[in-house]
Amino acid sequence: MTIQERADAAANLKATGQCNCCQAVTKVLADLTDTDEETLQKMSAGFAAGMGCMEATCGALIGANMILGLRTKGQGTVRLSRELLAKFRQKCGAVTCKDLKGAESGKVLCECPDCVRNAVLALGELDV
Repeated sequence: MTIQERADAAANLKATGQCNCCQAVTKVLADLTDTDEETLQKMSAGFAAGMGCMEATCGALIGANMILGLRTKGQGTVRLSRELLAKFRQKCGAVTCKDLKGAESGKVLCECPDCVRNAVLALGELDV
């Protein structure tokens, strides 16, 4: 499956309500890690509406960063995490859920399915 196909599948999982943003990302990338899908789904369950109910980092970005840590086995992850965050911000316009959803500004920068898609694509652009 290509990274674009994975991104589209993740966006569909979110759009159809089958997964939260974080779970959608981890689900479509689980086979690229040594961690089983069920464990990843449980680990990512608490990141619906970002972390802290829209107060912090977008759940999709958190999911991509979880996969990044597993893929790198923790080696060089911090540097790559910075790159992931920058790529996500470039694609979506922000990294916090409330900013992406326009909770304070009234201007939605990126809808959840697109955040999910962009998180998968941003991860796919890294050299991992």
